[in-house]
Amino acid sequence: MAQLLGLRIENYRSLASVEIGQTAHKAGEPLPPLACFIGGNGSGKSSLMDAFGFMADCLQEGVEAACDKPQRGGFERLRTQGKGGPIRFHLYFKQSPKARPITYQFAVDVEHGVPLVVEEKLLQGRKGKARGRACKFLNLERGQGEAWAGEEATEGERAAPRIEVLLQDPARLGITTLGQLREHPRIVALRSYIENWYLSYFIPDAARKLPPAGAQKHLDRTGENLGNVIQYLERTHGDRFRAVLARIATKIPGIRSIDTKRSPDGRLLLRFNEEGYSDPFYQQSMSDGTLKLLTYLVLLEDPEPSPLIGIEEPENGLYHKLLDDLAREFLRHAATQPPRTQVFITTHSPQFVDALRPDQVWMLSKGHDGFTTATRTADMPTIREMFQEGIPLGSLWFSDHLVTRGPA
Repeated sequence: MAQLLGLRIENYRSLASVEIGQTAHKAGEPLPPLACFIGGNGSGKSSLMDAFGFMADCLQEGVEAACDKPQRGGFERLRTQGKGGPIRFHLYFKQSPKARPITYQFAVDVEHGVPLVVEEKLLQGRKGKARGRACKFLNLERGQGEAWAGEEATEGERAAPRIEVLLQDPARLGITTLGQLREHPRIVALRSYIENWYLSYFIPDAARKLPPAGAQKHLDRTGENLGNVIQYLERTHGDRFRAVLARIATKIPGIRSIDTKRSPDGRLLLRFNEEGYSDPFYQQSMSDGTLKLLTYLVLLEDPEPSPLIGIEEPENGLYHKLLDDLAREFLRHAATQPPRTQVFITTHSPQFVDALRPDQVWMLSKGHDGFTTATRTADMPTIREMFQEGIPLGSLWFSDHLVTRGPA
């Protein structure tokens, strides 16, 4: 499964120039299986998570539709205020643990009032070369350029099969089209990787809806099909479903079992059987926190997990004593060898952060210029030393030891 080693974002909302993890231009440690981003309100956490959503939407719907999503409001509202030039994204990733890293970069700008992809590149180091300039195997400007076919071919190889590319719509990413052609297996893998990101927008009221009966493999982003996924796990992966029940029973005492029932009109009911009650409760009457915790545990038991999961503020609606347990559930999932998925989380909760290490937590803050900076807490010597002395990271944050100064 692919692993994101690092990310660079330029000119996206408050993220004028933010780099996390390892990139082709920045030595350092790659992003861990679980990465948590903390900071005050308005520090850029939501912008960082939305950047992942924007990239996925660009792939699936095109850049204009991605810009015009209701929560974004168009290109000019996305470009960093006071900045000119395009919005840029650089992903540095490996398609497998032994593969050579690949850099995927693209830039979006507006021309004649219409957002389009002004640059798109894929680069990989030469085979057998630990150092040196990476070579392109995709190089497009405004939808026109070249691609090199095959598993290994790059511009630096004399016999590399080169293909001229001319996209009909420069507002679409090249990997959207080329990622469907078997001549370009690396691009196919990249497209599949981004398409399968899971970015949670859990809405408790959506999880209370009664969907049509029928098993479904994967959760949607709002949790509306929670009952369908439970039905699938219950029928097809009983061991995973029982694991969910066992863990939720330790976190929400009194729940004896959870199952599904088909209503007379063909809709799916999620039924909670609690100790001391002869009649079951249904999802419409369960608390936000219970539904949210159940949704996260079901997500983590997906037999075909997403390569990347992004979750904003998982603590909302949960009892504070559950947060340490929830953090450990995410850590358990991310620690599976080899990692099944990477988990990126934003939070305001010191209790959640108490379960994490400094190499898993980044502090986001804004300078006087309004731009976000991201600092890994493991790179703060005082914090690292205090953590080694046994002081939990969330406690250090709560006591205002985690203070960074952005640029003046």
